[in-house]
Amino acid sequence: MKNTHKPIAFVPAPLVFQDETLVEVQNMVRACMQCGTCTASCPNAFAMDLTPRQMWRMLLFGLKQEVLQSRTFWLCSACYSCTLRCPRDLPLTAAMAALKRMAAAEGDSANRKKALFYQEFMHNVEQNGRIQEMGFMCHYFLAMHDPLLPMEYGPLGLKLLAKGKLHLGGSGQRGRLGPLFAKVRSMEGAS
Repeated sequence: MKNTHKPIAFVPAPLVFQDETLVEVQNMVRACMQCGTCTASCPNAFAMDLTPRQMWRMLLFGLKQEVLQSRTFWLCSACYSCTLRCPRDLPLTAAMAALKRMAAAEGDSANRKKALFYQEFMHNVEQNGRIQEMGFMCHYFLAMHDPLLPMEYGPLGLKLLAKGKLHLGGSGQRGRLGPLFAKVRSMEGAS
């Protein structure tokens, strides 16, 4: 008996979605070959719930909400190790930054809190030339509009102070990074 069935052609699902911000990140990582160099290069990978490699794959499959519920991109310290070592020269650090912006813009309240923490952190570095912990935490607590939040961090703050890990004074670098931050903002078109 002769086979009269036509073979079914496999057509991969398009990686284009309606969400422009997702498409932006997908385009950044589309050429990812899943080698794992980004994960192996990341000094924070041990603390991530998804490896960067897993996250790129999930984004390519359009699993945006699952990625936004992850803490992986928030733990990116923008050290550029992944970007520098990627065999495909993908802008992975820029993709992480885009995910932070996406989560802040459309995420839940937990992601908005994380975005506020990140924003206050970077503002403190810009102002002081390094992180000035006491000033940073004071600004963060004020921005959170939660009068009980400092109480949660009190025991940790006392431990850090006792071990000499909290510095009460400035760094002596105040304002020196301002021009650098301004240049980056102008280059990004966000002046």
